[in-house]
This record gives sequence, C-alpha cells and structure tokens, in this order.
Amino acid sequence: MVQAESLVGRVLDDEALTVGLEDPEARLLIEWLVEQTEHIARQAASLEEARQQVEQLCRYGRILRRFLILWCYEKNPGGAAQLAATEKFGWPLPPASESNAFAILQHVLHWHEQAGITFLSRDYGNAGARLQT
Repeated sequence: MVQAESLVGRVLDDEALTVGLEDPEARLLIEWLVEQTEHIARQAASLEEARQQVEQLCRYGRILRRFLILWCYEKNPGGAAQLAATEKFGWPLPPASESNAFAILQHVLHWHEQAGITFLSRDYGNAGARLQT
C-alpha cells in the first residue's frame, strides 16, 4: 500500500486527459481516474509499481478522451471505432446515432463496473506509444 496523494495529483495535473471535453464528461472521467488511482495505491506493492500503473491509467484516460472527441465532437464514429479496435477495447461501441459524450462515457465506465474489469485487467502499456495526444 502506498500513499495516494501524489498519485492522485499526477491525474489531476494531466490536462491532456480533459482537453476538448465538456465539463460534465471531463468531471466524470477525472472522478473515475481518481477512483482507479486510489485502488492502485491500495493494491501496489511499491511506489514505483503504483506510478507505472497510474501512467498506464492516464494513457487509457487520454485514449478514452480521444475516442469521445472523434465520436461526438468530430462526428467521426468510423475513426473512433478504428481507435477502439486498435486498442482492443472490450466494451461495446455505442449506437452510431449516439452523440452525447457524457452518455457514452457513462456507458463505458458502467461496462467496466459491471464486467468487474479495471483498466489493469488487460495490457494498456503500449497505448501511449500508438496514440500521440
């Protein structure tokens, strides 16, 4: 178990997690990321392990943000679907008619909760290398 404060600070200081999002979905994403970070802090064997996992989490958050921007704001569901396929997201894509970023993010986070899957349940370690944000 490690102290969560500095890890949470890392999430809160990462402006790339929310740039381009509206306040409601930005707030929801940050709240989820903070919860995940606190879970990491409780489970990690060392501070270094926790930092690495939080970095992976932040990369995942930036990819989620990019998905929302492509799907909702740039009206490019094809590009968003391609990103989701490249990243091997397990959650189902929203209906093509859905353009509400908050609703889509709720859907994704609900899927994580219902499936009992945290972002650490699969390897997102290379996500940041493939997605430049």
